[in-house]
Formats: sequence, structure tokens, C-alpha cells
Amino acid sequence: MSEAQAPKFENGVVRWIDSRLPIFTMLHHEYRGYPMPRNCNYMWSFGGMAGFMLIVMIVSGVFLSMNYTAHVDHAFQSVERIMRDVNNGWLMRYIHMNGAHMFFVVVYIHIFRGLYYGSYKQPRELLWIIGVVILLLMMATAFMGYVLPWGQMSFWGATVITNLFSAFPLVGDPIVTWLWGGFSVDNPTLNRFYTLHYLLPFAILGVVVLHVAALHVVGSNNPDGIDTKSPKDSVPFHPYMTVKDGYAMLVFLVAYAALVFFAPNFLGHADNYIPADPLVTPAHIVPEWYFLPFYAILRAVPDKLGGVLLMFGAIAVLFILPWLDTSKVRSTNYRPIYKPFFWILVLSLIVLTWVGAKPAEGVYVWIARVATLYYFFHFLILLPILGKIEKPLPLPKSISEPVVRGGGPTPAAATAKPMEKA
Repeated sequence: MSEAQAPKFENGVVRWIDSRLPIFTMLHHEYRGYPMPRNCNYMWSFGGMAGFMLIVMIVSGVFLSMNYTAHVDHAFQSVERIMRDVNNGWLMRYIHMNGAHMFFVVVYIHIFRGLYYGSYKQPRELLWIIGVVILLLMMATAFMGYVLPWGQMSFWGATVITNLFSAFPLVGDPIVTWLWGGFSVDNPTLNRFYTLHYLLPFAILGVVVLHVAALHVVGSNNPDGIDTKSPKDSVPFHPYMTVKDGYAMLVFLVAYAALVFFAPNFLGHADNYIPADPLVTPAHIVPEWYFLPFYAILRAVPDKLGGVLLMFGAIAVLFILPWLDTSKVRSTNYRPIYKPFFWILVLSLIVLTWVGAKPAEGVYVWIARVATLYYFFHFLILLPILGKIEKPLPLPKSISEPVVRGGGPTPAAATAKPMEKA
């Protein structure tokens, strides 16, 4: 084993442990010495932020579970007790509650970065699929967690969402009964949602480990979307990326702290501070903002089964995305025709988020239908056809070329000869 492969540790205890269990060598190879493309920008910091938020959610969730009572007669009061009587309980709850919002913010940005720079393309197909699995687990965990405070939105959100499965012929009603643990959303429902909400984050953690392992096999993508061809195309993860990620993390923590300390209920719904009442239906049932695009797709279709299928299809299409995009170029920077369509996709999802919070009536329904139509058109029709007919800009000869020359994705920089070795 070479010197680069077998690092020498100065600490005797570390050497003793590493000679028997080479965990420090593994950490050195996988993180400190892991080669990163030298042109990665701050968009590559959101993956680390997502990992940090997962740990925050697990730690704060364990603390809250020690003081929570999973019973329909006591759940709401136990949350109030956490807020008022448990030492620093208000802080832990606000960290956990707003942490869910920040977690989805960084994960959605992480996903859109992957979409823009083509991080789902060969050889990173499996890496992308594992990431979509993480998104699904996050959504399930967040939905069950929203039920636990047992407020009006918690109860009626659980009733509406679980009832969606009744749209499936034959198996729908048995699935709903199984989810409820009875014939309505009641104590058995709350108990099983609490159990799954506690366990699923650890499942997410396991899948994240697989996600990182797959990443370290195929390597990180970069803004140019080209492979590293020489050592000068990459830099060690530490200290170059750790410093960059550390700065990005500080900025993120400032925004997170501002939300927790100055506007902790800004993203919540006032009706969820009313105890659940099965006899009083809220005027307007609205899920959390990170579910709104899919909720809008669900309501855009007049047929219940069709709406449910489209809602699940909006996620399912991401699993086959690596094979829908036929372009040989990864980065959207080098796809002049596709670039505006990408931003139209982003706009359509913003519109779906907006109309998802509006009543399902009048012009909002038609806006949701147009945005839904474009969402599926983008993935199922536009990407396969455009990849065949679009002529991309010339790619740089190497990652280091535009970085060293100070140029970007321009034809002149792309066709220039690589710099000779000094």
C-alpha cells in the first residue's frame, strides 16, 4: 500500500485502534482525501446541509419523544406541556418543527441542482434513484410527524390523505382500514404513525449511507458535467471543500436560527393550535408547503383515482429520469435550447405550490392543470425528443481549463487548446 493509501497518524491511540479496526484510514480516504472536481460551486454544499439537518432532526426528535404521549386524549396536551413546562422544550420543538421546513428546502435545492447539472446521468443512475428513495421516505416521515400534535390540521390532514388510497379498486378500502387500525382516524392511527415517525429517520440514515457510498464509487459531478481526466482537475475534499461547505453552513444556520427564534410559527397553520375535533371540519384543509405541488396535482384532476395516480406519478417519473433524458451532455450550461425549458419547469412547480394553498375552485384549478400538464410534458415528451435534436455547445477539454483561464461555458473557451504543463 502506497503512502497516499496508508496515512500515518501521529496519535498513538489512533494508530493502535486503526491497526485493529481501520476506521480512521477509511475516513481519511473517503472524506479527507476524497477527490472533488475543482470547479464545484456552493450548490454542492446543500448535500452536506441535508446530512446535518437529518442529524438535527433525529437528536431533537429523540428528546421530544421522551415527553410526548401518543394518545388521542393526551397528545395535544403533551405538546403544550413540552412548550410550557419542559426545560427548553419550546426550543427543541421549534428546532424540530422548523427543521423539517429547512430540511426540505435544502433537499429540494439539492434535487434541482442535480436536475440542472445532469447528476442523474450515466454513471450516476443508481445514485439518483437512491436519492429519490430518500425523498419518498422524507415525505412519509414528515406526513406522519405532522399528525402527532393532534391539532385540527393534523387530524383532518391524516383523514384526507389516508382516504386517497380508497380510490384504488378492490384493495383501496382494506389499505385504508389497515392504515387507520380501525374504521376511522383514531388512537390506533396515532400510535402507528408515532412509531413509524420515530423509526423512519433511522431508515433514512441508512439509505443516506448507501447514497454517500454510491457517490464515492462514481465520484461527484461538476458544473461542466465532464469527467476528471487528470489530477489537476480535482482537489482533496479537505481542506478545500470543507472550508467552502463550512462557510455555506454558517450562512444556512443564520437563516435557520432566524426562523427558530424570530418567526417559529411563520410556516405553520393556525388551525393546528386547535385540538383535533372530528365533528368540526376546517374551512380549508392545507398540507405543509413542501407537499403543496403534489396536492395541487391531485386536485387538478376531476377523477379521484386519476388524481391519485398523477400525484404518485409525479414522483415515480423521477425514478426513470436517467433514461428519459437522451442528451449526451450533462450540464444545462451547454444546452442552449433546454435551459429555458428547465426554468419553465421550476416556474411550474412554484405555481403548483402557490395554487396548492388556494381553494380547488375557479381559475386556480385551471392554473393547476396547465402547470401539471407542463410538468409531465417536460419529463415524458420534451426530454426524450430534445436530447435527440438539440445541438449542445462544445465542452471544455478538461475541468481545469476554464477554471485556470477564468472562462466559462463559452465556445471560445471550449475550443481552446489545453494549457501545457509548466
